[in-house]
Amino acid sequence: MAGFVDALGRFLRPQNLAAVFVDGLAKAAIYVMIAGGLTLIFGLMGVLNFAHGSMTMIGAYLGGLIMIALVGGGVGFGANLLFFFVALAATFALLAGLGGVVEVGLIRRLYDRPPVYQILLTFGLTLILDELVRIAVLFYGMQPSSDWQSALGTKPSALAASVDLGIVSVSGLSLFEIAFGTATVAGLWAFLTRTRYGMIIRAGSEDAEMTEALGIDVRRVFTVVFALGAGVAGAAGTLLMWDPAWGASVPLAADTLLPAFVVVIIGGLGTFRGTVVAAVIVGMTDATMTWWFVNEIDFAGLPEMTIFLILVVMLVLRPQGLFGVEEVGGH
Repeated sequence: MAGFVDALGRFLRPQNLAAVFVDGLAKAAIYVMIAGGLTLIFGLMGVLNFAHGSMTMIGAYLGGLIMIALVGGGVGFGANLLFFFVALAATFALLAGLGGVVEVGLIRRLYDRPPVYQILLTFGLTLILDELVRIAVLFYGMQPSSDWQSALGTKPSALAASVDLGIVSVSGLSLFEIAFGTATVAGLWAFLTRTRYGMIIRAGSEDAEMTEALGIDVRRVFTVVFALGAGVAGAAGTLLMWDPAWGASVPLAADTLLPAFVVVIIGGLGTFRGTVVAAVIVGMTDATMTWWFVNEIDFAGLPEMTIFLILVVMLVLRPQGLFGVEEVGGH
C-alpha cells in the first residue's frame, strides 16, 4: 500500500501530470484522425468499412514515397515541413480517388443488402490491399519506416526536439499532432455544418428519397462521402508515417483499424461529436496507463489492453455509446 501511495504521489507531480496530459492530447488527435473518416462513412452512409485501416496504411506509404521523392538529397526542416503538406494534399487526393472507385464499383451494389455483405466485402478488400502492398514492398525493396525517417531527416528535426512549456518539456511532434488533429476536427465539422454540400450530405443521409425528389443525385453524394472518408484516412496515414511510434508498415492497417472502431463504438455509432469525445477519453486513458505501466509497474504491454477494457465497460453499461442514436445512415 505504501508503494502505491508513493507511486501516486509521483504521478500527481505537476510535471508528470502535464506530460501525461500533453501525451494524451497527442494520442487523442491521432485517434480522432484515424476514426474521423470511419465515423463519417458509417454515420452518413451506414457502411461498415473494414478497409479503412488499409486506407490509412496506404496513405502512410504514399506519403513517405512522395516525401522521399521531393526531399531527394536532403533539405532543411522548413522545406521538409512544406513537402509534408504537399505529400499530405497529394495523398488525400489519391486516397479520395481510390475511395470513390471502391464506392462506385463495389459498395454501391450492396446498399439494399444486409450489413453483413458490406462487412464481408470490405474485410476481403482489406486483405487484398494489404497483400498488394506487401508484394510491392518486397518487390521494390522498400525499407522499414525507421530508414524512411532517416532519409527524410526527421530524427534530428525540430519535430523530434523538445519544446519547453514551463513545467514540462514535450516533443515538437506531439504539439504538431495536437494542432493537426484539431484542424482535422474543425475542418470536418465546418464542412458538414457550414457548407451547402455538407447540408446536402446530411439531408441525403437522413432521407434519401426526399433528397432525390429535390433533384439531387444521392448516389453521387454518397460517393463524395466515401471518397472524403478515405481521403481523411490517407491524410492520417501521412502523419503516422512521420511518427516513430507508428511508421509505415503493412501491420499499420490492423493497428489503426482496431482503435478506430473502439473510438467510434465508445462515442456512439453515427455521431461525429461522440467520436471526438471518445478519442479524448481513449487518448487520456492510454497516456495515463502508459505512464503507470512504464514508470511504476514496468509492463509496457498493458496500456493497449486498457483501451479494450473501456470498450467492454461501455458495451455493458451503455451499448449505444456516449452519444449513440437508434438509427444511422441513409439505408
